[in-house]
Amino acid sequence: MNSIKTFITTTVIATTAIVSSALAGDITVSGPWARGSAGMAKAGAAFMQIQNSTGMDDTLVAVKANVSKKVELHTHLMEGGVMKMREVKGGIPLPAGKTQELKPGSYHVMFMGLNEPFKEGSMFPITMVFKNAGEQTINVHVKSPKAMGAMKSMDHSNMNMNHGDMKATDQKMGGMKK
Repeated sequence: MNSIKTFITTTVIATTAIVSSALAGDITVSGPWARGSAGMAKAGAAFMQIQNSTGMDDTLVAVKANVSKKVELHTHLMEGGVMKMREVKGGIPLPAGKTQELKPGSYHVMFMGLNEPFKEGSMFPITMVFKNAGEQTINVHVKSPKAMGAMKSMDHSNMNMNHGDMKATDQKMGGMKK
């Protein structure tokens, strides 16, 4: 009886590992990049496209990295005529069969309290944590501090940026004060 329990347990664990691996393989991350740091900036962001080919909705729930004190998933929202950056509670949705673009002015990965500035031409690893597909580690390439990605086409003439709600309360966390 004990060998049957061991067999069943081993089969369940192996099947779970295979399914998780297959799901992670069906989440494709392309074009990961970050803007090089301007001066002594203590905050940075990463952008990319995430294709979900798993056949089921998923969610990017977290990102882990050793390049900063804190890593959060963020978006920009227009509130009262002011563009504000906000942490995305619950993660970034990844609908089945769709591509979610993380880009300037929209969803992005936010690094606060950088250990050192992002240097153009370098790269760093991040581990993306998906609700269903598990974890996937990718390399983020650092572009010029002037890189704008998709923001080039945005009209900024009536946009006021307010980063005061980023929960950074001291000089150590991104150099921003509330």
